[in-house]
Amino acid sequence: MKKDKPKMSHRHQKRTNPWPFILLAVGGLLVIGALIAFKKPAPSLAAINVKGSPSLTVDQEKIDLGDIKLGKTVKVTFKLTNVGDQPLRFSKAPYIEVAEGC
Repeated sequence: MKKDKPKMSHRHQKRTNPWPFILLAVGGLLVIGALIAFKKPAPSLAAINVKGSPSLTVDQEKIDLGDIKLGKTVKVTFKLTNVGDQPLRFSKAPYIEVAEGC
C-alpha cells in the first residue's frame, strides 16, 4: 500500500529567500550607475566666428605626405567644422582636390 504524503498547510510552506533578488536588483542599479557615470560627454559646439551665414573651417590647411610609391594607399584624416551661425548645406557632393607636386 502506498502512503500519501500529508499536505502542507499555508503556515508550513517553504518561503523563498529574498536576498538573491535584492542583491540582483542592487547589482543592476550599480551597473546602470556605472554606465551613466562613464558615458562620453556630447561633443561641444564650435565657437561661432561668422554671423548670418555658414562658414567651413578645417583643422589642417595643408597635409604633406612626402613621396609615396605608385599604387600605395594612404589614409589622411582631418576635421571640418561649421563656425557660422547658419546650417551648412552642400548643393553638390563635396570632393577633395589633390595638388600634385606642391
